[in-house]
Amino acid sequence: MNPSPSTSPLPAGACNAHCHVFGPRAQFPYAAGAPFVPEVDAPREALYALNDRLGLQRCVVVQSTCHGLDNAVTEHAVAGRPQDYRGIALLPLDVADAELDRLDAAGFRGVRFNFMGHLGQAAPVDGVLALAGRLVRLGWHLQVHGSPQTVLVDLAPAWRRSPVPVVIDHIGRIDAGEGADGAHFRALCVLMEQPQLWVKLSGCDRISRSGAPYADALPLARRLLQAHGDRVLWGNDWPHPNHHAVPDDAQLAELIGEIAPLPADRQRLLVNNPQRLYRFGVAP
Repeated sequence: MNPSPSTSPLPAGACNAHCHVFGPRAQFPYAAGAPFVPEVDAPREALYALNDRLGLQRCVVVQSTCHGLDNAVTEHAVAGRPQDYRGIALLPLDVADAELDRLDAAGFRGVRFNFMGHLGQAAPVDGVLALAGRLVRLGWHLQVHGSPQTVLVDLAPAWRRSPVPVVIDHIGRIDAGEGADGAHFRALCVLMEQPQLWVKLSGCDRISRSGAPYADALPLARRLLQAHGDRVLWGNDWPHPNHHAVPDDAQLAELIGEIAPLPADRQRLLVNNPQRLYRFGVAP
């Protein structure tokens, strides 16, 4: 799919705070025993072209489980645009401090942990928090992705104890069909009362029960932005791995205006918040 430019221009320095790169497999082989292997590569050049077309100057590339704990493919994507791109790593709990320092210099700003059954065995949360203690000096954060019951309820006490910010992916993967009164959305709202918790207003297409244009998910994203505007981020999750109905990236970009109709809110969502969390330079 070749999306058209957004008809609602985005602010200078707008950031796509959640996407991935896959391959090319001849250069960056997929991990042995990976929980999934993409049918088609999605290299950095395709990501650059998409972001440029949509008016997204900045980007955060999240290491995918299909490449395992070898972050070379993400590092390669960041290295091509070092001023405007940042990385989120997948790492073992016993990663050496020297490797953390190396990745920090390469533009990485956090570590992601998956608590979703189809993405493999989850790390023990006590070990995750122990690693978090080692991330403080770097100014990094944790990024967590998983089922809403696990991430928003079962592990909520752990995130409250985190010494670094915790970013919840994809609106907590709740079921938007349950609405604002749904138990998991209410759990997310309670968790967001903690000052170190952030949430990505990505994945409206994943949490929607009604499908495009995701009318059941957008009010939930708006509510989170209105309540916690200084700790929200947006990303399109390109190239949409393990998705049952791959969305139109141009449509997702258009929906930013519905999530954040006020220019000041779009500025925080797309520029100010990512600039602070990922340590970008001042937007032009």
